Order: sequence, then structure tokens, then C-alpha cells
Amino acid sequence: MSDAKFVEFVKAKKLDLRRISAASHTLETLQREDRAIRLAKRRGKAAADGENRVEKETRKARSGRPVTGRALTTALAGGKLSGPTKQRILRAVNHLLVQKKQEKVELRTLF
Repeated sequence: MSDAKFVEFVKAKKLDLRRISAASHTLETLQREDRAIRLAKRRGKAAADGENRVEKETRKARSGRPVTGRALTTALAGGKLSGPTKQRILRAVNHLLVQKKQEKVELRTLF
């Protein structure tokens, strides 16, 4: 069996798995603004029942979950990954490609 699409892409673009993991960690780590977004969403749900109407939060917070080493090895082996894990890998890879001044890719290109 030939290599997985992800392996071929990483080899072609000369990306290091350690850099993918580090980029994912920096992108997905919770920041103050993410915690504020989550708090606003909780308050919006609580205020929906009561008389204190608060505008609902529409922004989306980071997940707080970076790509794990196990997920990367599964992607290299061509195994099954969940949708959110694929998205995290995609965000990290696109971040590295932008740093290299290359075009961003779509999910279908990697998996």
C-alpha cells in the first residue's frame, strides 16, 4: 500500500512533525479572550430564562486541545481520525505554510 496522503504532503512540503505539534499548541491554547467568550455564552444561557437579557456571544473560542503525538502518528499511518482532530492538523499545517509564504491547503488535500 502506498503512503497516506498526509505523509506524501508532509514530505513534499518538507514539514517537520515537531513543528506541526508546536504550531497546534500555540494556535489551540486557551487565551483570556476565549475564557471571556465562554463566560459570555454561559451568562447568555442563564439570562435567557430570567429578566436580565444579555446579547448572545457569536464568536467561537479556541478548543484548548492541541494535536497530540498519537493523532499525528495515526495520521501518518493513514488511520481514522475524528473531524475536529483533522481540523486541528489542518490549522497547524496552514499556519506553517503561511510562514513559509506558500498557499494554504484544504482538508481534502491532506486526508
